[in-house]
Amino acid sequence: MEEILIKVGQLLLSLSILVVLHELGHFLPAKLFGAKVEKFYLFFDYKFSLFKFKRGETEYGIGWIPLGGYVKIAGMVDESMDTEQLKKEPQPWEFRSKPAWQRLIILMGGVTVNVILAMVIHSMVLFGWGEKYLPNDSLTGGMWVTDSLAMDMGFRNGDKVLDINGKKIERFAGITGEMIYGGTVNVQHEDGSTEALKIPENFIETLIEKENKMLFLYRMPFIIGKIPEESPNKASGLMVKDAIVAVNGTEYTYFDEYKVALKEFAGQPITLTVKRDGSPIDIAVNINDKGQIGVMNSMIGLEDLQKLGYYQLSTKEYGFFESIPAGVSKTGDQLSGYLRQLKLIFNPTTGAYKGVGGFAAIGNLFPPVWDWQTFWQLTAFLSIMLAVLNLLPIPALDGGHVMFTLYEMISGRKPNEKFMEYAQMAGIILLLSLFVFANGNDVYKLIFK
Repeated sequence: MEEILIKVGQLLLSLSILVVLHELGHFLPAKLFGAKVEKFYLFFDYKFSLFKFKRGETEYGIGWIPLGGYVKIAGMVDESMDTEQLKKEPQPWEFRSKPAWQRLIILMGGVTVNVILAMVIHSMVLFGWGEKYLPNDSLTGGMWVTDSLAMDMGFRNGDKVLDINGKKIERFAGITGEMIYGGTVNVQHEDGSTEALKIPENFIETLIEKENKMLFLYRMPFIIGKIPEESPNKASGLMVKDAIVAVNGTEYTYFDEYKVALKEFAGQPITLTVKRDGSPIDIAVNINDKGQIGVMNSMIGLEDLQKLGYYQLSTKEYGFFESIPAGVSKTGDQLSGYLRQLKLIFNPTTGAYKGVGGFAAIGNLFPPVWDWQTFWQLTAFLSIMLAVLNLLPIPALDGGHVMFTLYEMISGRKPNEKFMEYAQMAGIILLLSLFVFANGNDVYKLIFK
């Protein structure tokens, strides 16, 4: 329960920051151009609000439905569907009375703030925490293939990814993320041969349906992390933190190699050589019929593996002025990546639409412990997501209003206000349908997966 509350708390705080700043992006230019702002709300206040006060001409408040927020600008057909003002003659302080270029700036204000916010967050995270990652080139022994989906494609333990669709992948953690777009992965196998592996068109659909989405891991040594009470080798002399270095005198480097080697001795007694306190010790053990010792491997973090000499992490610290262009660049990469992912969702053959999720899916992005670095990184990502989704040309979203305003600026003709009402209503119905679909996906996964 505590972990759920922490996730919910992070989600609500993140969305509150994003919504308030997004709406502020509409509010400030509206005030600048003399448009009357009647309401500024975090969350929706259908029938009643949790908190409100009025200052000047604007009512500020917090609604009880945590699905976003809004600013109500006089003379604008928005999600409130309040069209009473439109029945009267346009007034100078109304949105509809402003020049098209001013209306366009007001409409684009929220998205602009979201993109700028992502840049600021990325810059501050880089400045405050720096950047540490495992370069793909550091995997001199290749990677550990942990899932049948990758094995069926032709990946093997010890493979090195040379490129994906001709693009060199700098970070090991970025391999699966780049594969979702399909195409070809060029790999070098452990024997030195190279092969071009085809990514199935429905790769992302298959990946979504899997509970464990980790297709690859960095290879690690076999260091005993736990010896269960029911282990047949509980009394063999093996100890937690022993590093296994040989099987019947044959040395191996990685845990996945030992898994394969031990299967050859299923049901037989063997001699393991372990390193304990720097010294090698031979221990007689029995292998069960499944080719297992009956111990659990210790999952070692990258920083510890770096200390042991297995990998060299790339670490970069940023000064204040260095962090700004780096944050802008990271935002651009994230924006480009999210647009590519959105394109997959609208292509039914990829099956990516099955991964569309609602609040539960977003909440699960946050860790079960409060980690400020992760919180801000996810908030930056959600800010980009909010910006892109709001620019979709759907009436009721900023992008729909922008589309009609651009039409007016190009054609010189303003869309009929009655048409705008119907378009807004159609947009709201479409958005509600998408909302039900996304959150329905969450419920389906919770019940059936």
